[in-house]
Amino acid sequence: VNAENEVVGFNPESSGYRLPSEAEWSWVARTESSGNTIRYPWGNQLPPPEQAGNFADVTASQYLGEIMFDYDDGYFATAPIGSFTPNQHEILDMAGNVAEWVHDFYGSVGSLGGVEVDPLGPEDGQFHAIRGSSWAHGSITEIRLSFRDFGIEPRDDVGFRIARYLEE
Repeated sequence: VNAENEVVGFNPESSGYRLPSEAEWSWVARTESSGNTIRYPWGNQLPPPEQAGNFADVTASQYLGEIMFDYDDGYFATAPIGSFTPNQHEILDMAGNVAEWVHDFYGSVGSLGGVEVDPLGPEDGQFHAIRGSSWAHGSITEIRLSFRDFGIEPRDDVGFRIARYLEE
């Protein structure tokens, strides 16, 4: 991070704190201990159960266009961390509350030679990738764990999570 608070580089060999890669975020959000992937933060079926996360719901009906009418998480915007049930890896707020900046630039780069291990996405781009849903998201597409967004400007519904390499 430079003096203007811009992320200007990424060292995958670093042992310090960093934003997670998009692949890391996706694995933590979507992979069960069995190795199977899930569609939504609570499993594979709709509707969301109580305490599933902080999404656009009836508490925000006067302010947001698309909401879940049969869901009430009790918060119009952000909720205190830990207000909802953690995910299958005991990680808090992987769904709803705020969408999260990840290290990768937004793009559609596929793997051409088999499975990549810890891919970092495009090396440069105009926009950074944002993963997950927030309190402002209420459509089926937006609450899926596969939902991707992009941005360059700050938003009220986007935050970040810190990652760190494990020491061997």
